[in-house]
Amino acid sequence: MMDFIKNLDGIINTFLLNIGIYGPILGCFCILIESIVPILPLFVFITINFLVFGNIFGFLISWLFTVLGCLMSFFLFRKKIKNWFDKKMKEKTRVKKIMNTVNKVKLEQLTSIIAVPFTPAFLVNIAAGLSKMSFKKFLIALCIGKVFLVLFWGFVGTSLVQSLTHPIAFLKVVVLVLLAFITSKFINKKFELD
Repeated sequence: MMDFIKNLDGIINTFLLNIGIYGPILGCFCILIESIVPILPLFVFITINFLVFGNIFGFLISWLFTVLGCLMSFFLFRKKIKNWFDKKMKEKTRVKKIMNTVNKVKLEQLTSIIAVPFTPAFLVNIAAGLSKMSFKKFLIALCIGKVFLVLFWGFVGTSLVQSLTHPIAFLKVVVLVLLAFITSKFINKKFELD
């Protein structure tokens, strides 16, 4: 499995870097799609944006498209699927328990979950879209959490495989998640979002 991930990473990197300016454009489009269809390696597209556009512009583009992709996914489930889901699942006690847990998630907890580089964004988007969570809370957690996620993949520049095999990369993840938690705690206290 690890060899497959390494090979896929190499193929995608080579392809995107060889198609010139269309590589980052395709990368931005893929970041949008990855939030809905989780088969694409987000870290590759963020790293390419940092390499092609530089640290500041690469960060801004990656952050913006990651947030937009998650918002698209959130609204898809909130507007198109939530009513159907509520009707079908109202008798299922296990699903109700899970959704009650999601409804009670605090801003700083949600932000920390979003900031972790290995959290499947599409699952967070689906859960938030199907829950009673306010859009404002989701948006703020998303905007803060994705800052740290994009910084990790852009500046650390490690792949999933490297992060799992190098303890220093893991420590950087912990520090970034802690910073996301502290930032969201401060914002939550100031604006009383929970």
